[in-house]
Amino acid sequence: MITYRVTVATGTTYYSGTNNYIYVTLIGEKGKSQRTSLDKWLQNDLERGSVDEYKVKSERDLGSIWWVQLEKVKFLVEDDWFCRYLTVCTPSGDVLQFPCYRWMSEEDVICVREGTAKRPCDDAKVPDLQSHRQKELQNRQKLYRWKLWKPGVTKCIEADTETDLHPDVKFDDDRRSDFKHSFHVAIGELFLKKFVNMFGDSWDSLESFQRIFWRVKSATGNFVVKHWKEDWFFGYQFKNGSNPCMIEKCREIPEKFPVTNEMVCQSLRGSTLEEEIQKGNIYIVDYKVLDGVPANVIKGVQQYIAAPICLLYQDPENRLMPIAIQLHQVPGSDNPIFLPTDPENAWLLAKIWVRSSEFQVHQIVYHLCGTHLLGETFCIATLRQLPAVHPIFKLLTPHTRYTLEINTRARSDLLGEDGVIARVVASGGIGQDVIAQKGMQLFTYQAMCLPDNLKERGTEGLKEYYYQEDGLQLWFAINKYVKGITELYYKTDQDVLQDTELQAWIKDLAQDGFQELPGIGILPALRTREEMCKFLTMVIFTCSAQHAAVNNGQYDWSCWVPNSPCTMRQPPPVRKNNISIENLMETLPDMSQSAVQMAFTWHLGRPLPNKILLGCFDEEYFTEETAKQIIAEFQKDLVQIEKRILERNKGLLLSYEYLQPSKVENSISI
Repeated sequence: MITYRVTVATGTTYYSGTNNYIYVTLIGEKGKSQRTSLDKWLQNDLERGSVDEYKVKSERDLGSIWWVQLEKVKFLVEDDWFCRYLTVCTPSGDVLQFPCYRWMSEEDVICVREGTAKRPCDDAKVPDLQSHRQKELQNRQKLYRWKLWKPGVTKCIEADTETDLHPDVKFDDDRRSDFKHSFHVAIGELFLKKFVNMFGDSWDSLESFQRIFWRVKSATGNFVVKHWKEDWFFGYQFKNGSNPCMIEKCREIPEKFPVTNEMVCQSLRGSTLEEEIQKGNIYIVDYKVLDGVPANVIKGVQQYIAAPICLLYQDPENRLMPIAIQLHQVPGSDNPIFLPTDPENAWLLAKIWVRSSEFQVHQIVYHLCGTHLLGETFCIATLRQLPAVHPIFKLLTPHTRYTLEINTRARSDLLGEDGVIARVVASGGIGQDVIAQKGMQLFTYQAMCLPDNLKERGTEGLKEYYYQEDGLQLWFAINKYVKGITELYYKTDQDVLQDTELQAWIKDLAQDGFQELPGIGILPALRTREEMCKFLTMVIFTCSAQHAAVNNGQYDWSCWVPNSPCTMRQPPPVRKNNISIENLMETLPDMSQSAVQMAFTWHLGRPLPNKILLGCFDEEYFTEETAKQIIAEFQKDLVQIEKRILERNKGLLLSYEYLQPSKVENSISI
């Protein structure tokens, strides 16, 4: 009789342990071991956080061990168990690792492959291993099915609520408890309870917003309240605010925006538009995606949306100064072009309208569509087409953690008919669907790749654009990491082409995930190592850095409500004269809407408990030393990026921190 020593590690979160019976069987090329109970008499086995060792007997040497079979049998009551990993010490002293990171429920049986990453061709000579891959994918394809959420956007997971999801992709209990209560905690923490029910009550003055602002715990938020009226700060937010993704170089003034030199000569310090365009100093932000979007009706009260165009000038001090604003897409006598030389309230109201439009586009287009929905498609295709032993599954899985649950919750709680968006946001209801459908068209494959996106927008000459600066550092660090990992398994372009599971993955994305978006430019096949590396870099960047850039600053920039109003209660002005402070207050969100805006942006943008940062892998899917070395190199690169950003920030009036690696999560989980 031959003895193998098996170590079993149980999860560390609440309720990971079990009192049910767990049995283990080792299966190898020469047979299988005895079925062994993981139960030591009078000892507490398989408790939360435990690492237990057992002896497993076999009548013969098993040769290469292919997988460990785990069986769960109910004892009195159902009691789920989370297995982190197993190790097997062979009689010869070799230690094999079996990464698991899965839940076992009910009368469950799972087979955990040895940790060395394998492509389909690596298992081609062993029918049992081929069969294991196929069965795993067949089971996953039953669990994770595509569903059309809304026409014209990416498909999502087939689940009405988070309870419909498999335990492997759900929040752990710590995260679930935090998420469930955090919105209500925000209402209490910010002392907003008495304002939430004051629907329709306008604030008396801009200063009266301080009544809900005094509990703000945000250095940036405090900076916003001091500077939000200033033109340089208005322009700064297009570069480094919560949505730094829209600004682009103006190569010519659009016909629909008839700005003249006479209008802006004072702002251009005697220069002309033509001269400054030639120098690359004129930038534009166009909210055309909002044109024609039906505005929300909240408790019977009509709300309003504009589709502004804003022209900006990068002055000699590198400030981005707004020089002209038009609130609708079609010029006309009832659609004036607002200028810094206009009456103070008129110019301020025009800027507030731009900021409100920014709120709508940021939340639905660049946050929801540009990270959450894209990330979900990558997650579903990975689960459906790549077995756990596949190197690309191991590469991507840490970057898809919790994405299915957070998105499912968002669809039912945040974006539903009675969700927060419908209750307070101008684009809630039908409007959010229209914006999502129009906005999704903006996300071509080229637009998803940061270097290509920046080049297309022509922002290379934009000064103090820290999103660009820090984002490119992270993009190239991720690309280096992806290249290092993939080159371990793909030596030639032919290796990429012949990987049937990898090709099924990209095909599933193109044909199913992006079925509603045929013009998006997702590759139907990956033909070269370079194509594969770029695509995988885009996936990881989208699910980590890009999400951090558009998510983490929500509360910072929206907690002072006049700076980013979630709705506008009066239509856009058709004239510049006689705009009073009363007009502004009647237009801005009321007390109830303001309170809810503060609470839900705090809820969405706050730091999370147990967050896993970019480059940190508490679940170790790669077991090869060569892969671990590449991960360690990636982590060193991120440390250096962190140092450079911290050093840069020391000299800034306002730090840009959203893309510091220490603030970027591995996945979209909030």
